[in-house]
Amino acid sequence: MAGTSHAVDISKISRDQQQTLADSVAVEEPLEIRLAYSTPEGRATRSISITMRTPGNDHELAAGFLFGESIVRQAGDIASIESCGPAAPDSGNHNVVRVELGGDVSVDLGRLQRHFYTTSSCGVCGKTSLDALRLVGVEPLRGNDTAFDKATLTSVPGKLRESQATFDKTGGLHAAAAFNAKGDLIVTMEDVGRHNAVDKVAGSLLLGNQLPASGLGLIVSGRASFELMQKALVAGMPLLAAVSAPSSLAVQLAREFDVTLVGFLRGDTFNIYSGKQRIRHDN
Repeated sequence: MAGTSHAVDISKISRDQQQTLADSVAVEEPLEIRLAYSTPEGRATRSISITMRTPGNDHELAAGFLFGESIVRQAGDIASIESCGPAAPDSGNHNVVRVELGGDVSVDLGRLQRHFYTTSSCGVCGKTSLDALRLVGVEPLRGNDTAFDKATLTSVPGKLRESQATFDKTGGLHAAAAFNAKGDLIVTMEDVGRHNAVDKVAGSLLLGNQLPASGLGLIVSGRASFELMQKALVAGMPLLAAVSAPSSLAVQLAREFDVTLVGFLRGDTFNIYSGKQRIRHDN
């Protein structure tokens, strides 16, 4: 597995003292996602995204990104995923992933007209339109009656924190996990970008033929943005829980599409911003 942390020498300042120490920082490198697909003229390859990410689970990241953008709808749409290109001179990581689609998979080129550039902090910029979700056929989750006990929900942040091996070394990574109604973590991922961590979770579920994840919740270690809510919704997940605050557009999206949105999930307290019917308080 690719290295997720990097050792550096630092000067540590504490009051009137200065020490030279070894420290670990989270690795951040660019990943280019290339898409190979069929056209009337034959096979074509196109670069569709460059994202700053923490190396590791790159195939899941690519699959999750394509699923979240509705370029692929099921695992069978993907014929293969491979890392390619020269290795980065400093780390040895391969920072290009090529995704081959099946020959019968049609690609909406209009969806790929502009070059996606994502950063580790904000994700795909400008993707704040609810209409974009309606256009790709995303439906409200009103028929989903999956429920989560309060005690189960409040147990999940601690489990997520315990699973963050690289965060323990660096203190600099976001985490995301899919969990079931018993509070078991099904898939856990870390990344310097919160949206990448979620894409890695979704990609793992996709490649394991576990989407739509109608019986799973999603927890993120930071705030709940519109983009993360969108990714949970497209994955069919009825609940998004965040240890920090949601944005106004995330709340709007959750209420319109009937996704349960929980924020400030810390200790035994949390706020419900949407879909309170899925949270049971009797246990």
